[in-house]
Amino acid sequence: MKKTILMLFLVFSSIIYGQSEKIKISGKLVDENNQPLPGASVLVKGTNSGAVTDFEGSYSILVGNASSTLTFTYIGYDQKEIAVGNQTTVNVKLTPTNNTLNEVVVVGYGTQKKSDVTGSVTSLSKERLSQLPVTNVLQSVQGAVAGVTVTQSSSAPGSGTSAQIRGASSISASTGPFIVLDGMPFSTTGGSLNDINPNDIESLEILKDASAVAIYGTRGANGVILITTKKGKSGKPVIKFNTYTGIEQFSNRINPMGPAEYVQKYADWKTQSGSRDTNVLPNLFEQQNYANGVVTDWIDQVDQLGKIQNYNVSISGGSESVKYYISGDLLEQKGVLKGYNFQRGSLRSNINAKITPYLDGGVNLFLTNNNYDGGHTNLTLAGRMSPYGSLYDANGDYEVYPMFGELVFRSPMARLNSPRNDRNQNITANAFFDLTPDFLPGFKYKLNVGYTLVPSQFQSYLGRDTGDLLGTALVANSETRSMTVENIFNYNKSWKNHTVGVTGLYSAQQTDFFSSTTSASGFINDQLSFNNLSTASSTSASSQGYKSNLLSQMLRLNYSYASKYLFTATARRDGYSAFGSNSSKYGLFPSVALGWNISKEKFLENSDFVSNLKLRASYGLSGNQAINPNVTSSTASTVRLPFNGVSTVGVVANVLGNKDLTWESTLGTNVGVDFELFNKRISGTIDAYSTDTKDLLLLRAIPVITGYSQVLQNLGEVSNKGLEISLKTTVLNKGNFRWEASANFATNKNKIVDLYGDKKDDIGNRWFIGKPIGVVYDYKQVGVWQVGEDPSGVDPSAKPGDLKFADTDKSGTITPADRVVLGQTAPKWTGGITNTFHYKDFHLNVFIQTAQGMTKSNNVLDYRDYGGRQNLPAGVGYWTAANQNNTRPSLAYTNSRDYNYPKDASYTRLKDVTLSYVANAKVLDKLHLGGLTIYMSGRNLVTWTKWFGWDPEADFDKGQALDTNSYPLTSVFTIGTNITLK
Repeated sequence: MKKTILMLFLVFSSIIYGQSEKIKISGKLVDENNQPLPGASVLVKGTNSGAVTDFEGSYSILVGNASSTLTFTYIGYDQKEIAVGNQTTVNVKLTPTNNTLNEVVVVGYGTQKKSDVTGSVTSLSKERLSQLPVTNVLQSVQGAVAGVTVTQSSSAPGSGTSAQIRGASSISASTGPFIVLDGMPFSTTGGSLNDINPNDIESLEILKDASAVAIYGTRGANGVILITTKKGKSGKPVIKFNTYTGIEQFSNRINPMGPAEYVQKYADWKTQSGSRDTNVLPNLFEQQNYANGVVTDWIDQVDQLGKIQNYNVSISGGSESVKYYISGDLLEQKGVLKGYNFQRGSLRSNINAKITPYLDGGVNLFLTNNNYDGGHTNLTLAGRMSPYGSLYDANGDYEVYPMFGELVFRSPMARLNSPRNDRNQNITANAFFDLTPDFLPGFKYKLNVGYTLVPSQFQSYLGRDTGDLLGTALVANSETRSMTVENIFNYNKSWKNHTVGVTGLYSAQQTDFFSSTTSASGFINDQLSFNNLSTASSTSASSQGYKSNLLSQMLRLNYSYASKYLFTATARRDGYSAFGSNSSKYGLFPSVALGWNISKEKFLENSDFVSNLKLRASYGLSGNQAINPNVTSSTASTVRLPFNGVSTVGVVANVLGNKDLTWESTLGTNVGVDFELFNKRISGTIDAYSTDTKDLLLLRAIPVITGYSQVLQNLGEVSNKGLEISLKTTVLNKGNFRWEASANFATNKNKIVDLYGDKKDDIGNRWFIGKPIGVVYDYKQVGVWQVGEDPSGVDPSAKPGDLKFADTDKSGTITPADRVVLGQTAPKWTGGITNTFHYKDFHLNVFIQTAQGMTKSNNVLDYRDYGGRQNLPAGVGYWTAANQNNTRPSLAYTNSRDYNYPKDASYTRLKDVTLSYVANAKVLDKLHLGGLTIYMSGRNLVTWTKWFGWDPEADFDKGQALDTNSYPLTSVFTIGTNITLK
């Protein structure tokens, strides 16, 4: 008995002794940028003892003895093991895993591991989302994602961007992608991507192929962009303050002729045109200023140093029951042209709550206010002004006609002080409930309800100081209301090597739009501007409105065997109220996809060359709603006609209605491969696709005897084929230095297959069978007629200095039949290269993009000299009998054939460079901060191109109106900081 008691005592003592010998280890986990990793797992290897890091990345844990080993893991990062030894503090930096196939990506109505995705889905890197100061999130996408062509038609403050995914699939309807924000439709609510604060975005995924987009039915044919905003995490409140400020300037400056060159130009024009004018310059003000030596640099007058600043504050956190993310953002931008301003203020609140053990809920709210107020200067007019024009009149105000008595060109400054309000708002609220009942394991039901209100207001007034002697006011208002209700269920079941997932949807959406416009002219004075339209001598008003409804049902089946063999089948049925009453308002859009994770096969399990390898193939049908509400009805336009001696408003037939209209349908095939090679050092994706879009909506001419001249019908057919390649690699990783590189390349061949069912071209609209939708169709210039050459046989009206064109049809005479397709307006291929260099706490990111194989009409070269009375771009040159220029015409050339000077618009651009410093844990502890990043960034730094003009990407407008697209490409230089409070 005594021996037994003694034995128990010794065992108990050893247990107590062992416990007293346990060692407490503490430390901090950070990522590659020295940012804390909250929620990371810390485990004592070989035991069940573990801990989780807090919101600062800190942890503490007890280990048995000095020979223990700690294992650190975090999603998206490589696991790390460290022997404790004599340490009591173990700080760890985890590096991102190169296993991209294990990343979780957002897909339609859910998420999946990338290794399980069978469709073509691309995620925008988080580095571009978090470290690039942009005003519109598509600016981050531009050039960075294969197969996505993003175009910024203007650099004006607050201007939007457009995107095409895998080419244009429609001729007359929208070709832009469908936008989904936090699971809810965004494209159809009347808002724009300018309404979304980039600082609030957590992830952005792009769905490309039929398998990925068919789940969105009649709205998926042009691709889908899924945007997910940030959510709160459990833990202490995390307060972040992000701000940047910067300057903007012309990226490329096109100067007009200087005073001496301008005077010589007028002298040459007089010689070439046979003018007998003895004056040095043509107009009174010019002659006076020339005599007095007064000159004006008009580009300098409209130019200013642009400025941009952004302030963003967010707070997130919560408990296991309630999590929250709240942010406020203010963006202010002053353009490089005087009068161009943009201000955006936004608020967001995302709240998630665990109401019961089986019921979760949440509310996402955001409010955005956009303000574009102010009259604008005009860059086009500034380029046309004589350097001897008068900037001010006798009263010190801007001279309306600087080249008086020339009355064609008004001052580029004239509308700078005109009253002009341009504002819109976006008010969006989404609520959701997630039900996961205990009695049905694997089942989940989600209810989404969304409401969006987008009002806009525009008021402007042009008075006497702009040259409008009557005074003209315009007031326009619009409002879009949209409501969406979605019922979604998911069921997942796994047994042995089998995994099945089913997703179902029943949804309804209603959109209500109304707008009204009132214009008035003939005011006694300019005092009231647009504030009292009833005082005008004449007014006119118009309004329009519509209401549309969409009902949808969807079912998706995912099957996986041992994570090696994957199958996805999707079918969506959409019913759209705007489709014709004689056709079915419902369309069915099915798709299937297969995937094979080859690297999980035994013959590749121990491969040193292949780390991961997956093949994908998909085939399916998607749609484009294409038609707007009410277009199935016959329409008439108003006209004023005399009736009994009185001017009366009447109506005339316009477009014949068509009750058979339906959606445009796209049948697509995609084959792809995802891979990781050389121990995950190289990863990438290759996709090849082919799509065929039928039932394109086109306006078809009909005999006027019907009372109408056109009818809208489903007629045309377009195809797109292309190849996309994306690569990412770690070039060098040695010591404190790491060099990472990524590249993307994409081609697209767009072709019109048919137009009106007769395989014939439509020359009037420049649509040609077998050619892309957007082409340049013009004469082929082969030189300039020189002195001594005889054009009488080919071009009888031509004279020396006129452009010489090729007789392409060999008729012996230059006629409109000699016009040919000279190129396409969309690039034949695009690409981008990113190099990122890391050295200790410093990071340098350099991104270059390119767009090649596109041709555009060059408006800068297409000058009409109006009898020698306008300025021209310096350096362009013109023909004279002395210089015998063989590319540019004479000043007297009238361009009677309306030649548009098509030129190669291909370019390569140093798009952005960012240098950042990310404070390490020691620095953060000294500063008592949770995170600190300081960065400098430059955007649109250098462009290599043969194009002569402001920007080969943008379609620079040669017009003179108030809001034409005559804004130059800008280079932006910013400095900013991101601070996380402790």
